[in-house]
Amino acid sequence: MKITPTIRAEIQTYLRRKGLSMTKFGHIAGMNPGTVSGIVTGNRTISMHQLDRITMGMNLSPDYFYERYVEENVIDAPLNWKRISPFLYRCVQFRRVDCLQKVVSVLLDKPNYLHYLFELAEDCYEQGYNEAAAYLYENIAEGEKQQHSERLAVCQYRLFTIQVGDDQNRNLRAATIFEAFVERLDEIDQLDALKDLANVYRSLRIWDKVDETAKKMKMKAEIQYTLKHKQDSREHTDSTDKLSRPLFVYITYADLLCAGVSEAQGDYQQALQYTYAYADLSWVKETDEDALYWIKLYQHWAQANVLANKLLSGDVSVLHEYLNYIDASSDTIQEDRVTQLLNIMIAANLYKLDVNDVLKRFETEIASFSQQPSSDDMYTQQVIPDYSAWCGYELAYYYLNQGMYSDGFNQLLCAMVKAHILNNETYFINCIGLFVRFKAHAVPETKTEFFTLIEKVWWLNNVEKSGNADRSE
Repeated sequence: MKITPTIRAEIQTYLRRKGLSMTKFGHIAGMNPGTVSGIVTGNRTISMHQLDRITMGMNLSPDYFYERYVEENVIDAPLNWKRISPFLYRCVQFRRVDCLQKVVSVLLDKPNYLHYLFELAEDCYEQGYNEAAAYLYENIAEGEKQQHSERLAVCQYRLFTIQVGDDQNRNLRAATIFEAFVERLDEIDQLDALKDLANVYRSLRIWDKVDETAKKMKMKAEIQYTLKHKQDSREHTDSTDKLSRPLFVYITYADLLCAGVSEAQGDYQQALQYTYAYADLSWVKETDEDALYWIKLYQHWAQANVLANKLLSGDVSVLHEYLNYIDASSDTIQEDRVTQLLNIMIAANLYKLDVNDVLKRFETEIASFSQQPSSDDMYTQQVIPDYSAWCGYELAYYYLNQGMYSDGFNQLLCAMVKAHILNNETYFINCIGLFVRFKAHAVPETKTEFFTLIEKVWWLNNVEKSGNADRSE
């Protein structure tokens, strides 16, 4: 068994090998020679700053001594947060989660350190160090699980946002776990939490959950909005500053979500009523630039969605008006264009419309379907990828039924890849069924690509199942 020398012993060996005095090394490392002497002789504890100077002076990677630092300066030394915390931040910075875990496992035995670890987790989360943040939140939540505290709820909210990704099955598990903690959050924080939760359920097309979550969000937002505009409500106004958007938007967004639920259930008249509700924002008291931006955006969405609902309900006469409105809204954000194209394709396939000329207007959107949107917003992160996969299937269905087989199979294979990334079995099976229906028109290269994809998905699924089985043994 190889014996690893202590940090001090390795410094001494380095000085002898290089023929350096402590004074000379102190100059190289930017340290006081007396400090170097104290460290080497063991009379002085090594601080994080000093460890950085030492590794720099020895031309070593910054994290070279980290494992030994844990053993010598954390586990075998009295706990001191002021001394330990700089090391933990360095572990995060250099992605040494292994060393972070060793230190945290020691600190978790001391309940009074949970507060400090939570602050560290929040900093990691804000700076995008999600692996370290997730580890910290999981362990803090475990330590808080008997306390029913707000901090426990915040940990679960952060874990939810970190865990939500491409895999819709995993997203469902994350949403189900987090839903039980929403009510424990601060009343203001609950609004963004409910918004995010609703958007995940929306991407999963679990409409009863979308409806329930949206209505809960609207009720809470209306209460907060009333409180905000009461006299002497300065304190409440300050508390709403941490929201991701103006307070009134949570009320209008709830109506938009409920309209989407009604539309998905084929109740287009009810969808229109919800749309008219968020179109009327005469009750909004705010007049600042941010508020006016959101008011204008909701008015835009309302106009577009009124036409979309009429189109989807079978009033195909509004298609031309819908297209004119889309063209007039040249500053429409990319996410809206995906939704608009999806609405048109659903209507085209339902009512046997010829939209070949229309598709030329959406060439940019169709070409960008393979690109995953990058955003912290849960709608863009979750709903748009789902809409893109769905739209790809609708495009494939349209092209194939129009006899445009090359375009149809290209869209179908792209939709299958997206469905696989999302782990959406329904979409994937629908795509397979569509391919089987038109396979006589597929060229050999397309058939090869299709069966290669099927085999790859089959292999990956079996590897995953095998891995799960191994872990359960």
